[in-house]
Amino acid sequence: MMMIRSIGLGIAMLAMTLGGAEARAEDGYDLWMRYRAPGSAEPGSAGIDVRGDSPTLRIAAAELRRGIAARGPASAIMLARAADPGVAALRLPVASLGDEGYLIRTVTLGGRRVTLVTANTDRGVLYGSFALLRHLQTGGSLDRVDLTSTPRVKLRVLNHWDNLDGVVERGYAGQSLWDWWTLPDFRDPRYTDYARANASIGINGTVLNNVNAKADSLTAPYIAKAAALADVFRPYGIKVYLSARFSAPIEIGGLKTADPLDPAVAAWWKAKSDEIYRAIPDFGGFLVKANSEGQPGPRDYHRSHADGANMLAAAVRPHGGIVMWRAFVYAETDPEDRAKQAYTEFKPLDGKFAGNVIVQVKNGAIDFQPREPFHPLFGAMPKTPLMIEFQITKEYLGFATHLAYLGPLFAETLAADTMAKGPGSTVAKVVDGSLEGHRLTGMAGVANIGRDRDWAGSTFNQANWFAFGRMAWDPTLKADAVAREWAAMTFSPAVVKPVVAMMMGSREAVVDYMTPLGLAHVMATGHHYGPGPWVADLKRPEWNPVYYH
Repeated sequence: MMMIRSIGLGIAMLAMTLGGAEARAEDGYDLWMRYRAPGSAEPGSAGIDVRGDSPTLRIAAAELRRGIAARGPASAIMLARAADPGVAALRLPVASLGDEGYLIRTVTLGGRRVTLVTANTDRGVLYGSFALLRHLQTGGSLDRVDLTSTPRVKLRVLNHWDNLDGVVERGYAGQSLWDWWTLPDFRDPRYTDYARANASIGINGTVLNNVNAKADSLTAPYIAKAAALADVFRPYGIKVYLSARFSAPIEIGGLKTADPLDPAVAAWWKAKSDEIYRAIPDFGGFLVKANSEGQPGPRDYHRSHADGANMLAAAVRPHGGIVMWRAFVYAETDPEDRAKQAYTEFKPLDGKFAGNVIVQVKNGAIDFQPREPFHPLFGAMPKTPLMIEFQITKEYLGFATHLAYLGPLFAETLAADTMAKGPGSTVAKVVDGSLEGHRLTGMAGVANIGRDRDWAGSTFNQANWFAFGRMAWDPTLKADAVAREWAAMTFSPAVVKPVVAMMMGSREAVVDYMTPLGLAHVMATGHHYGPGPWVADLKRPEWNPVYYH
């Protein structure tokens, strides 16, 4: 009976989500950008005016026309940079908006009453346009609207664990979105919709390839393919990054070593970086997994992680690039408990990384478990910018099959108090740089996106992508508030309340049945789906569930 009731609720929710004839075409593709008329409103014309011109401003105007027109006749909306003479004369509080913040306000401009979306840059105007649409989708109105927001985190980046053969490591939504066979000549329209979705929630970067990288990703043909994607993403404010294999100088460069202190190695990386920037002038930089799970790295040459990161940082620094150096390390030769190994290796290196290096640290010390304490490096490296890494894809939380809304996991970690400078020294303050005054800040999310029509394997999995973007913009957002936003943008009003209730209890349910009584890492090995607490025959101790309990 329980299953029958659940199926019945699901069918009812689907019907209330889709409504009428639209149900025949609904396949989840529109994500949370479902611009539908409220109630009985008839589609109307949207008066969207733009001062200035650029690809990004044209995209912002088109998005508003698409969304506002579905809601019926609307008052005039004006898009303009804050430097526009007419906008500047209003003396609005735009100085604190930075490069990406926005302000939306009802004003009188050019003798008429308009809803103004303004920012210091075109990217800010685009983010403001999506924020206005979100405001309307969640029950707001254009009447005397007054919204302003600035991102608290600089780098808000998806990490795609996508291999060049199309397989997505820990992916549960089909093959890789990137069709490497047809790039760079054919640019799938879906790449544009991917960029739209990310811009709508403030994501401004994407790492195209798996951290378990192949050196081929850095060859000329693949650089050209990455450049084609960068061209699509650029108007949406999204930079591309590449995962770099540390041994690439040997594998594709003809050198006999990848020692980061060898001048020939440094020269090779500089030349390679120059080549990439010629193809992608706004290339973001490199993500590196080194000396972890068999990946090559500087420790192969008795060098430190700082030696390796700083060598790469020097190669991209002239172009304004950065290096995101992962702290997920554990070695079979290290006698430390696995939960302590990253701390043991990285804590002594605090203050030794170059200024354009940010150390990327998983939310917990083990490996994206349903629940684990925050990583001990947060609060322990005050001289080094730390970028938190969450897993949006559900490697340990039921793949794409189980309902597990991860907003509470994100919020729980970000709100945890490191006590590094006394009470209130939260992980969020480490991540957004406010605790130590760092300007280079970031949040990374391992993407759950694939070629499935619904992008993420199910409608509810889309909520985790949405929640990551919203919380990367503002790490202080509450999980239930984000869930209500997403549900209101995805379902009809009648089911928002029960949907949010289901979502908010789902992660705790996963914790209860996958890590009962606090037992950690009891999943079967390899696939990490079913239980396997008895497994004890793997090569390395920390690969065995019995190691943890």
